[in-house]
Amino acid sequence: MFFNHPVSDLVARIKNGYLAKKNSISSPVSRLRENILHILKDEGYILNYSKLTEDGKERFDIHLKYHYSAPVVSEIEVVSKPGRRVYCHSDQIPLVKNGLGLVVLSTSGGVIADHEARSKKLGGEILLKIF
Repeated sequence: MFFNHPVSDLVARIKNGYLAKKNSISSPVSRLRENILHILKDEGYILNYSKLTEDGKERFDIHLKYHYSAPVVSEIEVVSKPGRRVYCHSDQIPLVKNGLGLVVLSTSGGVIADHEARSKKLGGEILLKIF
């Protein structure tokens, strides 16, 4: 399978998994996806993820999180796309729902959450917003 944009593909899989009320979904393996999944796990948006090898192909098994049978993630959106990259300085990182949500950025220090980027004074490419 060929994907133009791994972030868009991962976000679409997560959205569709929550809409279909699935307990787990799968996604192809890449370092960028792994970094994003690590942030989502640390911030409490997904339960867990693991890397599996099946028929010589690696994939992530992502366990989605629900609270009283309602999805934890109500909104997830890709900001920077292949046709339009969005960059910002550390003092211009947007707030999602007055700080209740999360922005994931790709910086020179790696893929990090917005609060960490502000504390380290790092700007970069805004990958996605989640609430």
